[in-house]
Amino acid sequence: MKREAIQLSAPVSDTAAYTLVIEPDQGLTAIYNLLSSAKKSIDITMYELSDTTVTSLLSSAAANDITIRVILDQNNEKANNATAFNYLQAHGVSVHWANHAYACTHQKTITVDQAVSAIMTLNLTPQDYATTRDFAVITNNAANIAAVEATFNADFTDATITPPAGDNLVWSPTNSRAAITALINGATKSLLISQEEFSDTGIQTAVEAALQRGVAVTLVQENLGGKYSSVLNTLKSAGAQIAIFSSKTGYYIHAKTVLADYGTAQTRLFVGSENFSTDSLDKNRELGLIFSDPICIADVETAMTADYNNGTKF
Repeated sequence: MKREAIQLSAPVSDTAAYTLVIEPDQGLTAIYNLLSSAKKSIDITMYELSDTTVTSLLSSAAANDITIRVILDQNNEKANNATAFNYLQAHGVSVHWANHAYACTHQKTITVDQAVSAIMTLNLTPQDYATTRDFAVITNNAANIAAVEATFNADFTDATITPPAGDNLVWSPTNSRAAITALINGATKSLLISQEEFSDTGIQTAVEAALQRGVAVTLVQENLGGKYSSVLNTLKSAGAQIAIFSSKTGYYIHAKTVLADYGTAQTRLFVGSENFSTDSLDKNRELGLIFSDPICIADVETAMTADYNNGTKF
């Protein structure tokens, strides 16, 4: 199922649109096109940036008097981000090392012309594109973009801010734990979850409670080296259906999604940078969103069901 791309150069309409980008299926064309569409500004917050196509696009935009600002993580990824940081700085881009106040800045967001944002689970790292399950949501939701930009402006100067929630934003370290827990707690029929990390006991307890009240839980989990086997054994014993992937050099589950009550009027979808870990929810700078676009929901369900079927049953 495909959705027509947002017309990125068009004025933002009163009705918000959402477009899902599915990785590795669709590649980065939609992200590159988003960057190329800029007329006035590009603001990027990124955990990892090594994609030279991206840095070249930003350099060209800066040369055309488009205002470019980039925040890159330094707590975990400074060495890996240094090449991009230095290149951008030398080519007229304003680059800022992320605030040390967070355990890390794991957010992955691009905003163009203060009108369209891509909120992503993926980093801009070409070595991962071909084999890593990820998603991006491109939206022109005005309330959300205003909130993303207000937070970016604060983060770019290391100022303190409680990020606005907009219509449906999920921020760490402020509201992500409450928002994701509420999504899980509100499920009455089903939960389809994909995660790279699953170590947070609060989220585990919420999923167990969902199972106990009869919610069908399907989990697609990266489990490299059996890191999360203890949690997975507990959830399996409680009735969860689980498929794992466990090869860093093969197909890798990097997506962070929760799809609640698929096929009902109450269907809601979380897509974002937050893993099910305490640092991710309580200590990092992260961003996701919870929304109900039916085409995005159907496409995530199709992709994650395929991953479940292709994974190793736990």
